[in-house]
Amino acid sequence: MVYYITSNIVDPPVTLFMGEDKHENEELIRWGWPEDVWFHVDKLSSAHVYLRLRPGETLDSVPSVIIDEACQLVKDNSIQGRKMASVDVVYTLWSNLKKTPGMEVGQVGFHVDKDVKLVKNVPKRTEICKRLEKTKSENMKLDFRTLREERDAKERAQLREKERKAREHEKVLEKKRAEEAELKNYTSLMKTENMKTNQDNSGSDSDDFM
Repeated sequence: MVYYITSNIVDPPVTLFMGEDKHENEELIRWGWPEDVWFHVDKLSSAHVYLRLRPGETLDSVPSVIIDEACQLVKDNSIQGRKMASVDVVYTLWSNLKKTPGMEVGQVGFHVDKDVKLVKNVPKRTEICKRLEKTKSENMKLDFRTLREERDAKERAQLREKERKAREHEKVLEKKRAEEAELKNYTSLMKTENMKTNQDNSGSDSDDFM
């Protein structure tokens, strides 16, 4: 089961999501999307909360208020963290998550540590947690693998279409360059110094003979 939480603090609203348990987290880790941002309490067990970036968005362009709300979700959904006055929260792109054979279910590492961002000393803000809790909905029938494969198929189709348009554009440019080269050549031939006459060097008309 995956929980969906809506943040209406920005317009348009943003959807955050998280797995019900470590097994759901494992599926989300395996079949996440490159545009997913992953949040977790640092050095403690907690929910894995995700934000799916919109086209054109980057990790650095995520509004700070959304970062704050994701931090509240992972803190509030950490058995140890929710009892603490504050916790540190880490977040990074899904593509930076590393899973090795010896890791436990739901456990991850990172490919590049410097690409992991840290939010220090996150206190619990009850008003945010209550507001987000009211928006929570469930989906019990998600097939993470199918959704990822559909996403990848769509991306490949878009790439093929982009490449097709690029080839067509290049053909138009080649035709234009050829026409310009032909026109330039014709203009050069039509210059006075390049034109031949039917007069010889003596000035006599070659057609005037006796």
